[in-house]
Order: sequence, then structure tokens, then C-alpha cells
Amino acid sequence: MSKLLFGTAGSPRNPSNLSTVDGIKRIAELGLDCLEIEFVQGIRMSKETAQQVAAVAANRAIKLSVHAPYFINLNAREPEKVIASQSRLIQSARIASLCGARDIAFHAAFYMGDSPEKVYDTVKKHLAEVLKRLSDEKIEVTMRPEVMGKISQFGTLDELLDLSSEMNSVAPCIDFAHWHARTGKYNSYEESSGVLAKIKKRLGKSALDNMHIHVAGIAYGNKGELNHLNLEDSDFKYAELLRALNDFQVGGLLICESPNLEDDARLLQTTYTNLHNKHG
Repeated sequence: MSKLLFGTAGSPRNPSNLSTVDGIKRIAELGLDCLEIEFVQGIRMSKETAQQVAAVAANRAIKLSVHAPYFINLNAREPEKVIASQSRLIQSARIASLCGARDIAFHAAFYMGDSPEKVYDTVKKHLAEVLKRLSDEKIEVTMRPEVMGKISQFGTLDELLDLSSEMNSVAPCIDFAHWHARTGKYNSYEESSGVLAKIKKRLGKSALDNMHIHVAGIAYGNKGELNHLNLEDSDFKYAELLRALNDFQVGGLLICESPNLEDDARLLQTTYTNLHNKHG
């Protein structure tokens, strides 16, 4: 059985303003397992720092992933914005590879008033160009478009499963809080199990063995996500999700995005461990 690892989106908050290297050390001190390096406001890590990050993470057996900048829209109207978006993905992958991280989560696109079918084709075309560049550079990573929380954003579960089934080196980043916020549903054991069963059917058991998951409390309205909350301040039934993840023997990285990062990450880890020990 593949192991499910628990960690934070960026360095833990306490103490504040930790570097990525110190954040990895803190993750290990907390007994957590992984860290998603956040390049969401831009990529500002040198090759030398990336190599140091890789060494420290390997030494402490902390698995890493990367979140690419928010400023990505593969369906942008202006060609220069598409090119800039592709460049940010490529640069994220380059640095991720140096850090020893294989998974790059990213927000793929906005619909911009276009039909979902048209946007799908556009995203697929521009993402294929990114993958070609990375292949030419012999950079082996998995690009993970994220399930998005707003109805204006490309990134439904089915869209990402279609992309992942049709493209090599693409797999979904399943943000269960986003999917709950976007649909107003998917907040029970049965619904979470349904998501996992669909992933297994479409992409195979190997996709469940190596998932990249985001979890947080979340506030939402009729257009979807509003903002992240701490788990206990939201209606998100995280224990039911964790039970489904355990029953489907899911492995990979579970990244907590709650405002209180490491506190909710440890809550998720402890709850999952108790469930696993009780039910096997």
C-alpha cells in the first residue's frame, strides 16, 4: 500500500517567515511528511538554493512538490500572456526538478466567456507545448492542473480527468475543498468515495497510489470559492474525506492550505492515523 503523506502549502507559520530550507526542517520537527513549495507570487529561488533545498529534504525524508505562480491563464486573449504563462510553468518545472520535486500544481485557465469545450482544447494545446519544451530539456515532472473552486475557472473534475487520460506527464491536483465550494456538494464519505472511484476508473489504481491533494476549510457562495478557513471554522467534513482516502488506500501528498497551516495539517494527519489504526 502506498503511504499518504501530510504537509503544508509553504513553510509552517510558526515561527514566522521561515525560508524554504528552514521550513523543511520545521516540517520534520513537527512530524509531518511533505511540503509544497509555493511559487504563487513568483519564482524567486536560485539554482544554488534549490540544490540546498533538495539536500535538506532528502536528509530528512521530506517529500516536496511545487505550486506554480497564480499568474497563469492558458486561455488568455493576448498571445504574450499565454507565452508568459507557459514560461512560468516551464521555470517552475526547472526549479522543482532541482529541488527534487516531481509534482507541479497550477491553476490552468479562466473560461473568459468561452465554452468549456473550446477552453479545454486551448488549454490542451498550450499545455502540450509546455510538455514538449520540458521533454526537450529532459525534465521529468508531472504537471498537475488543479480542481478549481470558482465557476469562472477551468478545472472541473471531469476536465482534469480528461486531460490526464489524454496527455502523458499530466495528472490532476485534487482540491477537495475547491470541489465542495464549486458544487456545494462533495462533502460526505459517499461523495468523496465517488470522486476516488471515478479517478480509479478513468486513470487506474496507479493514480490513487500517487495523488496530489489539497485540503482546507473553505467559505463559498453561489459562484464558488470565497476564501480558505481553518477546518474547524468551516462545514468541510474532513474526517469523512480521510475515511474515504483510507478505504481506497490512497497514497501521495496531502497538502493543507488552511490559514493555520501546520495546526490543521497535524489535525488531518492525526485523524487519518487514528482512522487507519482503527480500520486498517
